[in-house]
Amino acid sequence: MKLEDIAINIKKNDNGIYYSLSESEISYPEDGNMDCLQLEEDSFWFKHRNDVISESVKKHCPDQHFFDIGGGNGFVAKRLQEDGQVVTLVEPGKLGAVNAQKRGVANVLCSTLEDAGINSNTLDSVGLFDVVEHIEDDKGFLQNIYNFLKPDGHVFITVPAFNFLWSNEDQDAGHYKRYSVNQITSVLKNSGFEIVYASYIFSILPIPVFLFRTIPSKLGLNKNSSDLNKHQNEHKENKGFVSKLLDKIWAWELNKVKNNKKIPVGGSSFVIAKKPKH
Repeated sequence: MKLEDIAINIKKNDNGIYYSLSESEISYPEDGNMDCLQLEEDSFWFKHRNDVISESVKKHCPDQHFFDIGGGNGFVAKRLQEDGQVVTLVEPGKLGAVNAQKRGVANVLCSTLEDAGINSNTLDSVGLFDVVEHIEDDKGFLQNIYNFLKPDGHVFITVPAFNFLWSNEDQDAGHYKRYSVNQITSVLKNSGFEIVYASYIFSILPIPVFLFRTIPSKLGLNKNSSDLNKHQNEHKENKGFVSKLLDKIWAWELNKVKNNKKIPVGGSSFVIAKKPKH
């Protein structure tokens, strides 16, 4: 599939990246992609999320063209590409799109789906990994995703869990809300989707997030919520006993996801849904 065959408002630049001929405003900090670039490779969080996504895509749509929407620097897209998946990264941020190409992502579209003029009923499968929380009209956005997907097409979603865990980090990241599994599945159902699988992931994170982010934010103490060094320390994979314990927990979670078993609580909600054939 060539992008030109499904999108009417794009042009390929000399650098090999496709760009839309118009741009819309997005709720994401300008330096967000650069900050993430410095976190991703050494982060237990990004690594485990990638493992969950990778195994789920292999299970549910291994032979489809996968569109990673709002995929930032291409950390997910590169992993899926290495798995043998045909992937197109769709990232409206120019820095993110360039970073993804440098990382080795073969197909990069610097745009939103709407600005690119993507035709309805043309996308095989879509990933929205920590994207929906940046959209004020989440239902309208997911209805658009529904229209872009082919019948029986899948959407894979991760979002930060539980509004009671709201902190200054959410504010600085441009989030509108956090979602319980029931909340995100409800929005998906109201947008026309059927739920294939829904669970929490990062089962042990709600307590430290509440203690070290939410409470300090409520008390006005968390004034360095956008401090990159702080985030690097939070994301860094530790050595020794703690690292081995975390590895066992992540392996347990991954096994649950592989076998369609639910994890009762976690720092993120993970949902797979599909557009009915009708």
